[in-house]
Amino acid sequence: MDSIKANNSVIHFNNNCYTHINQHIEKNNFSKIFILVDENTHQYCLTKFLEKLKTDKVIEVIEIESGEINKNIDTCLGVWNTLSELDADRKSLMINIGGGVITDLGGFVACTFKRGISYVNIPTTLLSMVDASVGGKTGVDLGHLKNQIGVISNPDLVLIDTQYLDTLPKDQMRSGLAEMLKHGLITGEGYWNKFEDLSKLNLNDLDELIHESVIIKKNVVEEDPFENGLRKTLNFGHTLGHAIESYFLSHPKKTTLLHGEAIVIGMILASYISSKLVEFPEETTESIKKLFLSYYDKVEIKKTDYPAIIELLKYDKKNNHGDINFVLLESIGKCKIDCLVDNKVIIDAFEYYAK
Repeated sequence: MDSIKANNSVIHFNNNCYTHINQHIEKNNFSKIFILVDENTHQYCLTKFLEKLKTDKVIEVIEIESGEINKNIDTCLGVWNTLSELDADRKSLMINIGGGVITDLGGFVACTFKRGISYVNIPTTLLSMVDASVGGKTGVDLGHLKNQIGVISNPDLVLIDTQYLDTLPKDQMRSGLAEMLKHGLITGEGYWNKFEDLSKLNLNDLDELIHESVIIKKNVVEEDPFENGLRKTLNFGHTLGHAIESYFLSHPKKTTLLHGEAIVIGMILASYISSKLVEFPEETTESIKKLFLSYYDKVEIKKTDYPAIIELLKYDKKNNHGDINFVLLESIGKCKIDCLVDNKVIIDAFEYYAK
């Protein structure tokens, strides 16, 4: 697959990854290399990567605990302190090997440590390959509120080797699939229709779909890097999806949802709201719901949960002047941004999901 240039970064795929990372290290004469992993990528991915790395530079491995619950400033403090203790300087290179938590947090740590050191992202989950790999968003959560602290900063390189997906649990694969389905809904039926029957897809098909998803996001981000207009379409399903994810993360009696699981619910809700407010066809809403629920288990959201989830909407990053802004669909591939939605319609959408 061809490499993709995205702003100040380049995304390389599969076997090309290792040629380019080795050339990058040799060309830039980094003082030290720091590799950020969690316990899973340490066990399943690090050895494979190190076997491909050709350098005599000092390499230090920093491990953090996996999971969204650890994507916070406290974890950053631990990594910053470790970098200092291991004598990292401004010519150090940080390589982040993991899913979205690792690449988001690792990128944020790198671009703030000593006012910025070079970093490379190696996404190892489907979600991070098609979402976190491009766009330059780094950062961490503020308590249970998603991605409230961060900056836009592009890595030197992104290396997408789909062989890492061989180690990924099925629920994590489904989580990443949600973002690809979103790309189809906001882009057009050509890409959307490729997901009608995933049982017919082979690994080569998946590689091509990943490559196409990265291009879709890259094209949007390049046109609107700071989310003033078009880039907001990438948040379809995320306004309610993030609120649901945050609510389940913080509630002591709820099972934490993966990002994609929450976003799927958010997209079903947003499709219903679209049908009520911007004339999105009801039959298409029904087909979206049917397709999603054929891949994802329905999650119980009680009526008593609705007010708390709706309250969390005020923390959505797309909001301005106190207004909660939704991305809705007028048709597949045509979005309407900055839509205001009455709470009654949101509650009706939850009832539609629950049916």
